[in-house]
Parts: sequence; structure tokens; C-alpha cells
Amino acid sequence: MSREQQAVARARKAFETGRSKPLEHRIHQLNNLQRLFTERQKEISDAIKKDLNKSEVGTQLYETLGLEGEISLAIRKLKEWAAPRPVEKNLLTLSDTVYIQPEPLGVVLIIGAWNYPWAVTIQPLIGAIAAGNAAVVKPSEVCVHTAKVMEDLLPLYIDKELYPVVTGGVPETQQLLQQRFDHIFYTGNSMVGKVIMEAAAKHLTPVTLELGGKSPCYIDKDCDISIACRRVAWGKYTNCGQTCIAPDYVLCDPGVQDRVIEEVKKSIQEFYTENPKICPDYGRIINQRHFRRIMAMLEDSAVAVGGENDESDCYIAPTVLRDVKPDSKVMQEEIFGPLLPILPVSGLDEAIRFINKREKPLALYVFSADDKVIKRMRDETSSGGLLANDCLVHYSVSSLPFGGVGNSGMGCYHGKHSFDQLSHLRSCLIKKLNMEGVNSMRYPPHTPKKLGWARFFILKTMDLGWLGRMALLAVLAVVAAAVLQKYLQ
Repeated sequence: MSREQQAVARARKAFETGRSKPLEHRIHQLNNLQRLFTERQKEISDAIKKDLNKSEVGTQLYETLGLEGEISLAIRKLKEWAAPRPVEKNLLTLSDTVYIQPEPLGVVLIIGAWNYPWAVTIQPLIGAIAAGNAAVVKPSEVCVHTAKVMEDLLPLYIDKELYPVVTGGVPETQQLLQQRFDHIFYTGNSMVGKVIMEAAAKHLTPVTLELGGKSPCYIDKDCDISIACRRVAWGKYTNCGQTCIAPDYVLCDPGVQDRVIEEVKKSIQEFYTENPKICPDYGRIINQRHFRRIMAMLEDSAVAVGGENDESDCYIAPTVLRDVKPDSKVMQEEIFGPLLPILPVSGLDEAIRFINKREKPLALYVFSADDKVIKRMRDETSSGGLLANDCLVHYSVSSLPFGGVGNSGMGCYHGKHSFDQLSHLRSCLIKKLNMEGVNSMRYPPHTPKKLGWARFFILKTMDLGWLGRMALLAVLAVVAAAVLQKYLQ
């Protein structure tokens, strides 16, 4: 039996003991996970510095702070999330107990990504623990140092049988995908997403796919271009552009293109100094393979800002491209790097047409002072999320479901959405063995009179409020058995 098979088998066996289900156990594990981030911040930051050149403050800001908030929220709200959820009844079920009971799915596989290796791997794990599951954690092998730290630290803080960490590359991931899981949660690109879904189909395993795509950014010519470009520059060049919801390209009126370039350039200098290469807050491309992939995208576009690079250091300066054509290389796939193409469009109509001709993106950004422009962009396009007059920050709002649509993914998470995504929301209806007269309408022989009664009970909707429902229930209880028994014979 391979290492991967053993990890899955142990997790399954641990789940079957039932120990992951009590709320006290879930909260205890979440508290331990919270402790990891307060006690081991230096080891976490050192590894990410080696992998992506993130500063310690940057690591806390973009990786662990959000996780600490997510854990606190789950601990605070878990009792409420896991409680039975009453639902609306019809007249036929007025005297019954009808509710939704969240229950654990079983063993979840979490396949993390390398760009925010803690944030996108541990966030679904928080949901899996909160929902009472076991979870096999597969960190991305591309982030070598972080994967090792995760493998070393997680078993010291949380149940190592219920939540094993499996490291390795493609062969190990393939081995895992051959095992049977109750849910697979994958963060990455759509090409691998298709492979994950195909593997999951063999066991009819549900999947959450957090993918990416080319997230457009429309800048209205009448907005405050200086502030808009500052926010776009922050969203684009954070983590060296290696963010799934980074603005991928800018659409704007040709008349404001020069101003956009100038303002983005100003923001780059403000954030990362005249020489971003020596700025502690500017990251690096994850490896030389990705460095070469990104550099190849520059071949048929005009560089307006930046362009400096150093393959030995995996460094590409924050770069802006002007007058980019829709068929240029940089427009053929998600950039996932610090290149910002600007495509001139004649206005909002052309921008909407341009966006709608392409795959649905994970995020869509619109900068405008006009609510009508924002509303049209919302109503006439489709994307995982829409953000007006800022970038990235919707990811930090736990009450918003985070996820894609179409090619940018399926399923969502964050906060209660993580809990629900990794739970089975079980329908429950509890009757008593009395009031059998009410059931006469459903039993053969079927007659027009019975159909008439059934039509009344099933189709009649009344919003009576709690007191009204109680009064109606009392009347029905007294009358139903006698009246229905008499008239339905």
C-alpha cells in the first residue's frame, strides 16, 4: 500500500470512529490550528520568503491574518451553523417537524495552490474541520519550503490521523486521485481542474474547483483615474501578479490610456520605489519555468513601463503594456505575473461585448463614479465576483461566497459558505403516527374529490405568522380527521 493510500485509509478509519463529529472536538482542533499561527509565525514566514520572496509583514497580511479571522469566525458561529435549520412548511406538513440537518460528508481531499500556499490550503481545511470531516491535505509541491513546513507543523497541532498532510508532486497527486473521497477541493488552473473532475467522476465524488482566468478591469474615462490606477496597481502587483483574482488586463478609452499608464507608473514607484528589485515588499516569480512563460507573453506587445527582468533571480519588474491587441500572446491565457496589458475600447458597450466574448472570469472590476455604469456591468456580464472601484478586497469578506462560474470554477467557500460546501445538508421530516385521516386523500382509490382536497392542501400558501400557524394547526387537528374521513370515503 502506497503512502498516499495509507494516509487516506487512516483518515477514513479515524472518521469512522466518529470522533470528528462532536462540536467540542471540532472547536478544540480549530483552537489548536489558531495556536499554530501565533506560535509558528516565524517558520511560516521564513519558508514563504524562500519560496516567493514575501516579507514577514506581507505574509501575515495576505496569508495568515485572514486565516486567523476565519478560524475565530468558525469557532464563534459553529454551534449556529451546525444546528438544525427549520424550513417553511405547507399545510400538509403543518404538524410535522421539518428541518435541514448539516452532517459531515466524510473524507475530503484538499489540493492547495502555490501562490498563497497557506491561505488557499488552510481556508478549506477550516471548513472541513468545522463541518466534522476528515481531510487529507495536499500542499503544492511548487512551494517547496512551505510544503515542508506544513508537513512538519500541522501534525503537531491537529489530529494527524484525521488531517494527514501528503507532500509530493504529480505522481503523488495522481495516486491520491485514484482513492475514493467524499469531496475534492482543488485550487489552481482550469486545465488541471478538468483532470481533477475526470478523476472524481469515477467515484461520483463532488468537487469544488477554485480556478482562475483573465479577470477584466474596466476604467471609465470620467472616474478619478488617479485613485483607480492606484488600486489597480496594488491589485495587480501584489505577490508579483501571482493572484488568481488579480486584474488581468485593463479596458479603457483610448483618450485616457496615457493617463492610466502614467498613474500606474506613479503608484509602482510609490509602492515599490524606483528599483522594485531591491524593495522588500516586491515578490518574485515562483520559478524559472513560470518566469520564461511570462516573458514569452511580452514578445508582440509594446512595453510602456517596466520590462526589466533577471531570470537567475526570477525577477520581472512591474510592467505595463500599451495598445495591446486582443489576439496578442498576453491575451491568450491568464498572465499570473506582473504584466498589465491595456486594451483601448470605445466605451462601455464595447467593453461589455469584449468581456462576454471570452470565458467567464473569476473576478470582474469596474471603476466608475456613475452607478448606471456599475449596474450595467453587473447586469450584462457574468463572473465569479464583481467589485466596483477596488480590487481583491471581496476575498476578505467572509459573508460573501468566493468562487468562480463556468471556466473559472464551481462551488464556493469562506465563512459559513465553507461549512455548507463541505457538509451534506440533509432534509429531515419527522411525523407522528396519528392524524391518519389527513392522509386519506393520498391513498387509493383516487377520486376527483380527493384530488380537490390535495390541490387545496398542497397549493394553498398562507403567510400566517407564528400565531396564525398555531391557530390553524389547532383547528386542523380537531377538524381534519373527522371531516376528511367523512368526505373522502
